[in-house]
Amino acid sequence: MFTADLHCDVISKMLLHPGLSLLQPDDRLDVTAERLKQGNVELQVFALYLPEALPKQPETVFRAAEAYWSGVLAHPDIRPVLRGSDVDVVTGKEPIGALLSLEGVDGLQGQFWALRLLYRLGLRLLGPTWNHANWACDGATEPRGGGLTRAGKQLVAECEGLGILLDVSHLSDRGFWDLANMARRPFFASHSNVRALVPQSRNLTDDQIRAIAAVDGVIGVTFVPWFLTGQEPARIEDVLRHVEYVCSIAGPRHVAFGSDFDGIERHARGLAQPGQYPVLAEALLKRFPEDQVRGFMGGNAKRFFSKNLPN
Repeated sequence: MFTADLHCDVISKMLLHPGLSLLQPDDRLDVTAERLKQGNVELQVFALYLPEALPKQPETVFRAAEAYWSGVLAHPDIRPVLRGSDVDVVTGKEPIGALLSLEGVDGLQGQFWALRLLYRLGLRLLGPTWNHANWACDGATEPRGGGLTRAGKQLVAECEGLGILLDVSHLSDRGFWDLANMARRPFFASHSNVRALVPQSRNLTDDQIRAIAAVDGVIGVTFVPWFLTGQEPARIEDVLRHVEYVCSIAGPRHVAFGSDFDGIERHARGLAQPGQYPVLAEALLKRFPEDQVRGFMGGNAKRFFSKNLPN
């Protein structure tokens, strides 16, 4: 069963541990090439997030991009997805498709030349911020709760002009609606859950879920325990609760998964690494029709990227 994962943080670990890569197995990583194959993951989004300890400047961003090329794409079984047509190529066992995303534009320092260069290096997805405020917008945990700045609105326009798809995970509520109201192209949430089930600012409200569905976007239900249950432990059953709720609000064609592997230290039981995706698929098949499960696992993400990535 074709599987897509809309978010992992392998690149951040590579920045903190030089020499770390997917070229050989390493216990410090949740995501490895071998585990992606075990989990039938044929499309993996790699987030470019700058760890808090590193300077937020263009040089660091490009160091991260180089780590992606030398530590991820150098693997012989992984190839970059740059166009919508590339998605169809990676729907067999090999190669594994890799999409590059920027999680937080802090390091760009408002320099749009850097954004355009990142696009040339393979960037196709972008979330304007992490949890805090930056030059473009406020994040989900920023007490001020502001929206997009003037430069943030320019960022949205620049991304849409280039063909970079916008990710609303981590945005403040006001930032979400600013982006939704000005966006001319579909947007998505790479790793967010349901606020009605767990009242956490990183989770989506019912109206936000509807807004993503209205533009034919997808929502990557995430395995982060505190977004699944508000506390530990979290289990596969909790993932299914969020899937059911999104289906009830938006319909099954808008459900995907964004694990956040390598971005979390604690995992939902039974979902600690991508090799365990078949366990999730089996649990879903007990509750949903097979065609819907195929959509959840990767078909919905495949449709979204095939249709909306540039060609």
